[in-house]
Amino acid sequence: MKKTLVKMRRLGWAGVEIECDDQTLVIDYIQDTSPLLPLRSPHEPFPPSSRPGTAAVALLTHLHADHADPGALAGALRQGASVFRPAPATGTESDLALTAHAEAQFAGHNLATEVVGVWEERSVGPFRLFTAPAVDGFGDPQHSWIVECGGRRIIHAGDTLFHGYWWRIAHRFAPFDVAFLPINGPVVEFPFLQPPSPLEAVMTPEQAAIAAHILQAGSVVPIHYGSLHKPPMYSETPHPAERLGAKLSGLGIRALLQEPGSWFELD
Repeated sequence: MKKTLVKMRRLGWAGVEIECDDQTLVIDYIQDTSPLLPLRSPHEPFPPSSRPGTAAVALLTHLHADHADPGALAGALRQGASVFRPAPATGTESDLALTAHAEAQFAGHNLATEVVGVWEERSVGPFRLFTAPAVDGFGDPQHSWIVECGGRRIIHAGDTLFHGYWWRIAHRFAPFDVAFLPINGPVVEFPFLQPPSPLEAVMTPEQAAIAAHILQAGSVVPIHYGSLHKPPMYSETPHPAERLGAKLSGLGIRALLQEPGSWFELD
């Protein structure tokens, strides 16, 4: 793939914006943090998209309210732009507790949503887009997204657990220039998930580093840490960024810690 300039920007929490050939896409972009108030640190920023009303496409890893905000997408996307998403969750009221807010919000916005299955491909402008398996910590449907543009290959892993699909993803797509990986390893005690589990619901920093090694990632941008921490309901693992950097260093992979809102590009 011929390399041209690709700019990337970490937004709030797990949000990412990618620019290539003067077009942008957003992944897990949110602005309405009201559903997160019981868990959110008020000091963590959630920057808006850089060019409202012009993004070519939006990608959703899953439909939790910290990853899916239909109102924000309506403001970020150009007219008729696609929103690619996984299938809706199914089950009891408790099973739907984490996806109900975003699903209800979609009904109030005229967005061109499309359910995309695992290992499927879409193309929008300069972007080739692929879904890959991910495993949600609460049993809801989730994808990882692979984005190819400007001769670069990027993966965004939402808030997945560590799983056995990493090798299959690597066999199809590795190496990756950049991996946006979740690292906060939270232990949760939600009232609708009882009895609670003492195991982490998202990858730990060390697990994320191992995933990056399997994926042959040149650089890792950590996401999904710092913004939410309200024990005992949601307890982030201690010092996630520092631990990720230490583990990646031992594996010869570069850690790219990015403040929300800052653009960066690869050498």
